[in-house]
Parts: sequence; C-alpha cells; structure tokens
Amino acid sequence: KRRFWIHPILKKRGELGAFHTLVKNQLREDEAKFYNYFRMQKTTFDKLLQKLSQKLKHQDTNMRQSIPPAERLAVTLRYLATGATFTDLHYTYRIGVKTISCIVREVCQCIWSELCKEYMKMPSKEDWLQIANKFQESSDFPLCLGAVDGKHIRVIKPVDSGSMFLNYKHYFSIVLMAVVDSDYNFIFVDIGAYGKECDSSVFKETAFWKNLTNNTLNLPDEIRLPGTDYKLPFVFVGDEAFALHYHLLRPFGGHQLDQLKRTFNYRLTRARRFVECGFGILANKWRILHRPLNVSIDLAVDIVKACCILQNFVHKEEKFQFDNTSERESTFESESELTQLPMTNAVRGNLLANDVRNKFAQYFMSNEGLMALSKAFLNRGAKLVFVIDFCESCFCLITTSFQATFKALNTATSQGWSM
Repeated sequence: KRRFWIHPILKKRGELGAFHTLVKNQLREDEAKFYNYFRMQKTTFDKLLQKLSQKLKHQDTNMRQSIPPAERLAVTLRYLATGATFTDLHYTYRIGVKTISCIVREVCQCIWSELCKEYMKMPSKEDWLQIANKFQESSDFPLCLGAVDGKHIRVIKPVDSGSMFLNYKHYFSIVLMAVVDSDYNFIFVDIGAYGKECDSSVFKETAFWKNLTNNTLNLPDEIRLPGTDYKLPFVFVGDEAFALHYHLLRPFGGHQLDQLKRTFNYRLTRARRFVECGFGILANKWRILHRPLNVSIDLAVDIVKACCILQNFVHKEEKFQFDNTSERESTFESESELTQLPMTNAVRGNLLANDVRNKFAQYFMSNEGLMALSKAFLNRGAKLVFVIDFCESCFCLITTSFQATFKALNTATSQGWSM
C-alpha cells in the first residue's frame, strides 16, 4: 500500500525543483554556466526544444499537471551530460525515479527520431564529394569518404545474458559501430551488438555494410588521381580489424614492411584518426558514457543513439568547443573511456580490393602523392613550429620542476629528515 499519492518532497517541485529554481532563471543569465550545465548554448537548447516540444507535450489531468517539455528535456540533457543516477536527479529535480526513467527513454527516442532525418541522413553524391574534399584537406588522403571503427559502451550485466555481453577486457558492454567524417560528425552508427563480438563481424551485420556491398550508398563514380592513368574508387578507411574491401581500406599487416607499405599505413592512419577523435569528443561531452549504463539494453541503445545525434546537432549549430566541460578534470585515457574493439588477423580481402590498396600505395609514393603531402606540411608550417615550441616549453617546465623537487629531496635527506 502506498503511503503517499504524491510524496511531500515531490509536491514542492514547482518551488524547489532545480528546473524552476536554477534552469529557468539563474542559468539563463550566464552563458558559460548554461553551457557547462547542458553542454550546449542557450540558443541551441531552445532550437532543440522547439523541434521536440510537440512530441513531448502531455495532457494535464484532474489529478496532476504534466511535466512540461522544457523540463523533460532539461532532465534528460543533465542525465547525459553528467552521468548522474536517476536517484540523484530525483532529489535535484523533485521528480519520481520511475518518472525520470520514463522521461529519459521518451526524450532520447524523440531526439533520435526527430534529428536523424536532418543531421544523420544518407549523403547524396554531392555530399560524398564534399566529405572527400574535406578529408583531402585535413588528412591528405584522397577519395576518402569516412573513417570506420567500433567502441565498447559499458553496461551492467543484463539478466540471464550469460557471457554474451562480456568483452575481451572482461567487462560487459554493447558495441557502438560508427563511420565519421573529417568534421567529427557521425555519418552512420549501429549500436547494440554483443560485447563479445569483434569489429569485422559487427560491421558485416550493419545496414551500412549491406548498402555498401549492394552499391546503394550513392557513392561517386571512380576517378583518376593526378599523374595516374588508372581510375580509383572512393573508399572508407579502417584498422586491422576490418576486412579489406573494394570500398574499404585497411593497413598492410606484418612487421617487416617496405617503404611503400609503411607510407601507405601512415597516410591511412592520418585519415583514420578522425573516428578516434570523434569517439573522444563524444565521451567527453556526454559523461554518461564514462560509467557503466545501469539500465536495460534497449534503453542503453536509445541513450547512445541520442548522444551521437546530439553531437552532430550541436556541431552544426555552434561548432565544436574543446573547453573542459566537466567539474572534474579527466583525460580520454581514463578507465571510463570508450574501449577499442579487439584486432583480428582472420580477415583477408579479394584480389580486386588488394589491387585498389596497392594502387593507393603507389600513388602515395609517386611525385604527385608526395607533393600533395609536402604542400600540406608547408601550409601548416607555422602551426607546426608553434606546436614544437609549445612542447619544448612544456618539457623545460617539467624538467625545471623535477630538478627543484630532486634538490629539495636531497636537502631533506642531508638534514636527516625521515620520508
């Protein structure tokens, strides 16, 4: 039997709840605090609310008033931005734990359904060409349409799941498989595969792979690179875990590689780094990904999908801000980081795919290929000098601090102090 129809704590939501006391008034007066709280600017929040408000409206009843769309969105964004538990939000916003769970599920599903049609739609041929041009400018890898990779998302062990979600790092997870462009936007995501699976097997079960093999991705036609007499296809790049394909390149395997293969691997790595950075930006902005998701698998999938599409949305609206967005300093190398999927050598490409990779490698060793890379380095020369100077300054500062500490320890030891 319930002790209360509405708990006394919850009755004061309109007076003492965080949305009414903090979000509606004080936060809106400080742009920096608002951004730190929701991981987006006020104008971006308002635009998102405008897109979702119709679907988030609920009918008031004679028994109680419904929670307005703005408050539902605020609760969900705060949950994604901090990784706070439903219980924490229950006391902060004065909303029931079960109600918060339902709100997060509803808003995440609504965010995905409303935004994916605009911010993660299937690229046209013109869109693909624009992506390839940006990859050429950013990584000096021609005809590249995206970088492919997968990451583990930590979850609490689902009931009666056995070892299906247990990954090679010995914790439970689902897999986020993604294709990212050179602006760190997600072109495609697939979420929910068992944590025990490797990149290649997960990727081959995605809709993206099926469209790629069926030639239904609207990819541009093959073209000739400068200084060549053969045509090359537009490609995606991945690591050693993926199978070589006509439109998907992976590095040459082995340790004793010649100059041609080492050069190709270097150029491919420069292009592939964008997917790694994309995952890092995702996890740093939405701190819910820094802890195991203590929810059902279907809700975990909804949460990750919402985070991915929000990254595209926020980027388009306000560009990336690389400021530290957490109250606690952390790095991407922490234990809560999204974890790389295991490598496998049991993936081999066909002769046609090998021929494409070899031709790319030959182009990178040609005068035209080397000239493109040299021009890129010359254009970035000033930035490179700045980075080198900055690194040297940091090294000198660390060395000076170490010497001072060492001197202090020697002095303490000589005076007979015990450590």
